[in-house]
Amino acid sequence: MTATSRRWNGNIHYHPRILRSVPDDARHALDVGCGEGTLTRELRRTVPNVTGIDLHTPSIDQARAHAGDVDYIVGDFLTHPFDPASFDVIASVATLHHMDATAGLTRMRDLLRPGGVLAVIGLARSTLPNDLPRELAAVTASTFHRVTKGHWQHPSPIVWPPPVTYPEMRALAAEILPGSQYRRHLLWRYSITWRKPRN
Repeated sequence: MTATSRRWNGNIHYHPRILRSVPDDARHALDVGCGEGTLTRELRRTVPNVTGIDLHTPSIDQARAHAGDVDYIVGDFLTHPFDPASFDVIASVATLHHMDATAGLTRMRDLLRPGGVLAVIGLARSTLPNDLPRELAAVTASTFHRVTKGHWQHPSPIVWPPPVTYPEMRALAAEILPGSQYRRHLLWRYSITWRKPRN
């Protein structure tokens, strides 16, 4: 087991959900906001061509220091000249709250090939007091994981609090990605999974 595989934090905790969404026949994958490449390298185990993009140069420098046949780009995902409909799978973990969520989801939708899969793990803002029981449960679960697994602090910039609430994020996903599956998770995360229609 490598040092990387032993890392744990709230983002890594949900990586398996992303990886389970990858289509068996995927040939090209994009990791949006890849940071130092933990998920990107995992994607490369099953997808032949993987690109990671991030605005944070020090994180990309760390990603490139790891062995692995991955194309890392320092750049703005919203404006980088990717070809439309050029990826079979697009993954994004804890990145949408760093940009305008509407623009981000729309761009991901447009870069996905028909039949391709978009898999997002994101952070949103709780609304109190309605979300207090969820907050208390999350604190308890997070504390347990940190005690039993430790905690790895990623090198990428942090945006807190997220600008969009959970209900707002659910509504955006339904509007921009009709038929997508939205789920709220325990450790201050939500997921969106969507397969782009073929027609």
